[in-house]
Amino acid sequence: MKIKFCGATIGVTGSCHLISTDRHMVLLDCGQFQGNKEMDALNYEEFPFDPKAVECVILSHAHIDHCGRLPLLVKRGFKGSIYCTDATADLLSVMLLDSAYIHEKDAEWQTKKNARTAKPAVEPLYTTKDAEEALKLVKPILYDQLVEINDEMEIVFNDAGHILGSAITEIWVTEGDNTSKIVFSGDLGVKDRPILRDPKKIKKADYLIMESTYGNRLHPENATSIDRLIEITLDTVKRGGSVIIPAFAVGRTQELIYEFNMFYEHHPEYTEVLDKINVYIDSPMATTATEVFRRNAQVFDDETKEYILSGDNPLDFKNLKFTRSTEESQALNTDKTPKIIISASGMCDAGRIRHHLKHNLWDPRNSIVFVGYQAEGTLGRAILDGAKEVKLFGETVLVRAEIYNLEGFSGHADQAGLLDWLSGFQKIPRKIFLVHGEEQSKIDFAKKVQEDLGLSTTPIFSNCEFELETGEMISADEVIRDAIVDKEGLEAIRARLKNIESGVQNILAQTDQAVIAENVTPEKLKEINNIVLELEKASMNLGSVVTKR
Repeated sequence: MKIKFCGATIGVTGSCHLISTDRHMVLLDCGQFQGNKEMDALNYEEFPFDPKAVECVILSHAHIDHCGRLPLLVKRGFKGSIYCTDATADLLSVMLLDSAYIHEKDAEWQTKKNARTAKPAVEPLYTTKDAEEALKLVKPILYDQLVEINDEMEIVFNDAGHILGSAITEIWVTEGDNTSKIVFSGDLGVKDRPILRDPKKIKKADYLIMESTYGNRLHPENATSIDRLIEITLDTVKRGGSVIIPAFAVGRTQELIYEFNMFYEHHPEYTEVLDKINVYIDSPMATTATEVFRRNAQVFDDETKEYILSGDNPLDFKNLKFTRSTEESQALNTDKTPKIIISASGMCDAGRIRHHLKHNLWDPRNSIVFVGYQAEGTLGRAILDGAKEVKLFGETVLVRAEIYNLEGFSGHADQAGLLDWLSGFQKIPRKIFLVHGEEQSKIDFAKKVQEDLGLSTTPIFSNCEFELETGEMISADEVIRDAIVDKEGLEAIRARLKNIESGVQNILAQTDQAVIAENVTPEKLKEINNIVLELEKASMNLGSVVTKR
């Protein structure tokens, strides 16, 4: 049995992992790469496997970095089933059709631009038709339902608590008389958060594929972030400004609605101010996604269910306004009344949020509040990192608004949450692969796991393939990373490189002594030579990174 890592290896987007036996090939996620131009270009490369040979896709959840290339997979020949939870299936129709529309519009805009310089037309990554074809392949299943996906593999979805319908997947693979269990964490959520249940702990696994987005960071308490958001809102309104919140249409938007609802209803001392502040959800996709949330209350946590049974709707309140049309969206920027605008996309790389930033970033009365992860190369990351000006729709816009980052709203478990979830295994996995994290995050989390739990992990830094039974890496692409390793990360790689080179020399020295003493068999010598070759391969891969830095 083999596993090939085909995405989420050099960052937090493009989740895609291939599991294969002698007879079957299944895919875990098929996500879109997001970030700078170099990351976006990865979406247009050929898949490192034959889409026609993939029997099915096992989808962890409906965020675009996990599902966004499903229509492309279909476009290139995939005809199998797409397994996901029933709530994810509901969201998937929203996400994929919206993504296809964006790709079509982007291609249309670029084609018009190219025409002015006699350049060729641009084809979209995929079209609405491709998305519709992908949706026909979706097979929803329930949490905790054992499903046989072929004669060698069975799966069960467990609640990951990340977004509505998100799943931790257990996969049992039987080859001959041997059955192995693989666990794929997907994206793990945060405990004790509103609306969703806590991530379920898994007791046993032979192999674990685990996310590490916040592997080296701790979130502030959620209540602290809520209080801070209200404080920012009141201060901004007092100076005549508006609060602009880039938020993922699925997950963070609904949590923000819930929190604003709680505050508006339970703080009458602010009634005079709050009655004048409207909260606008300016994203057609977020509006539709919120409707999907309302239809899937069966997967909410007990507190939210009780709230609904009491006769109240946790995803609605009197000051909440949904805008769908372009005209309604544009009117928000001509109306100078202080307000709160929640708009997608969460990393500011597409959607209406870019228009709101264009009209509000330059005004020091306003506040921009980030409530989710900002990947390397995104506009959101640039603003958070202190950019003094940014380009929006061909114009240079000064960054003069107040900028805030409230990580307590993140939908990802932080380092402590990841460790807590990992500590739940009663049977320690033979191999733990770390994916879906920036380089330093994976390095630091691997070290923390070793220190706190005494477990060895394998951080994945490039597309590569492992033979699971032996633990051997059987192939690896060239390590290509575009300036994503910071100074500390680079020093860590240099240290690892030095250790590998030292290990090679020690093994060779011991081998020489054993040969002289005639204490090594030809078979043992061959095994040692293979180990040396693997170490030298790893050394060359890491050396290429150091050279590029």
